[in-house]
Amino acid sequence: MTPDVRDRAGRPSRANSLTGTAVPEAAWDRAVRLIGQAEEIALACHVTPDGDALGSMLAVGFALRSMGKRVVASFGDHHFVVPRLLRFLPGQEMLVPPEDYPAAPSLMITFDASTFERLGLLRDNTARAREVIVMDHHPSNEGFGTLSLIDSTAAATAMLAEQLIYRLRGRLDRDIATCLYAGLVTDTGSFRHSSTTPAVHQMAARLVATGLRTDEIARELWDRSPFGYLKVLAAALDRAVLEDGLVWTYVTRVDRAAQGLPYAELEGIIDIVRRTDEAEVAVVLKEDDHGHWQVSTRSKGRADVGAVCAALGGGGHHNAAGYTSYDSVEKTMAAFRRELGKV
Repeated sequence: MTPDVRDRAGRPSRANSLTGTAVPEAAWDRAVRLIGQAEEIALACHVTPDGDALGSMLAVGFALRSMGKRVVASFGDHHFVVPRLLRFLPGQEMLVPPEDYPAAPSLMITFDASTFERLGLLRDNTARAREVIVMDHHPSNEGFGTLSLIDSTAAATAMLAEQLIYRLRGRLDRDIATCLYAGLVTDTGSFRHSSTTPAVHQMAARLVATGLRTDEIARELWDRSPFGYLKVLAAALDRAVLEDGLVWTYVTRVDRAAQGLPYAELEGIIDIVRRTDEAEVAVVLKEDDHGHWQVSTRSKGRADVGAVCAALGGGGHHNAAGYTSYDSVEKTMAAFRRELGKV
């Protein structure tokens, strides 16, 4: 349990710096009203969810269920499977496949989805929803719902999720804290990224105070991989190219198929490639099950890869962003180099 961190009006105290949120107070108030009036609330996060997307969604789902709300949660992937690294998260009984998701929700909340397209198979459901609350921290998010709870200064959507939970007069328990902590540590790179502020550490302290086993969470997120991952990683590193401050490589469907490795297992490759001392920017192209290239990018600070990816149809942050390419590896990298040269 956490100490009471509300002010006299029942809101989270600014003095406690829960997030330093830039969301207008009127937006929070409207979100609380909409949730209070709803009987069923449909939650959705972006496709191929990471720890911040799925963790934030499940944490809020727990809080809503404690209020007596009916909760349904999903993500819009054709192959609806929770990534192996996130299967330790509690609350997955709330998840339903996209085909079982409400066709036209009265109230829908999206998590960590920077664009409408990032909702995948749930885009039509979102378009038919009466009210859509968008919770996100990506600078490229322009707000595709009826209410925006967007703060690009927040290190993770989990920080906004915690803020909402408190505003709903919720309390942190171990299940909620586990989900929020997974979101916080994944999007801050285990507190290594420049987005790690005092507010991040203060939130981590609140979560750990519930009795979390942070060592077990870290082991699940970063210290486990099937043997086939090592083979695929070796192939990717073997074809890595270093050119004028840019290091890049790619992973094909054939690479994965040879090892029986699902696409979701490729997430960590970019964090190995980005270590290259001679490179300011790192890029990994990952061929998904449909033959498209999912492009992950990282910057050490000088180059704004968020702007590059936005120009190419994606988005993200200054130092970490991505997009989808439907061209060949050669054409994809040529387009990336052109846009990189503009920032």
